[in-house]
Amino acid sequence: MVSPVVAIDPAWQRPLTVEEYHRMIDVGILGEDERVELLEGVMVAMSPQGIPHVKAITTLTRLMCRVTEGSSLEVRPQVPLTLARSEPEPALAITEGRARWPRGRHPETALLVVEVASDSLGKDLGPKAAIYAEAGVTEYWVIDVERQVIHVHAGPDPVGRRYADLRVVAPGATLICGALPALVVTVADLF
Repeated sequence: MVSPVVAIDPAWQRPLTVEEYHRMIDVGILGEDERVELLEGVMVAMSPQGIPHVKAITTLTRLMCRVTEGSSLEVRPQVPLTLARSEPEPALAITEGRARWPRGRHPETALLVVEVASDSLGKDLGPKAAIYAEAGVTEYWVIDVERQVIHVHAGPDPVGRRYADLRVVAPGATLICGALPALVVTVADLF
């Protein structure tokens, strides 16, 4: 007989700091292949990557690398950003070059962050949008693989933890990145 899953009251939980999370990685409690990220002090499982997820990331990585080549910007696929109470691992991010980061740490913000969502759509449009807005991420895209659209968030309000400009870009449209206008994406090419 399987025991029922019991919900734990959030008031009983103890959040982790980013520093504690890093120590867990450093001492081997969390392995490099763990599919978790730290969001608002809580370790959260990351969704598996299906074929549509991989296609979107591959296509965007190629475009982003072309656009940023020769600049001080860096394309960061599936690696962390170290934020106030979180260390998400977005599908893609474009950040200032390494000379601008604190030594031995990941960047603390980005010009553009991209998440690819199917099962994680609620998390990506809700808590992660608030986390990225608070960190001052200039533009945040959520690629919705089910609807084949891109949710674009711009104009971060770090204090209000939200974005002022929200829009959905349809499959037949072209998206020009406000944070990096040379980055032009034909939405249908991602699917």
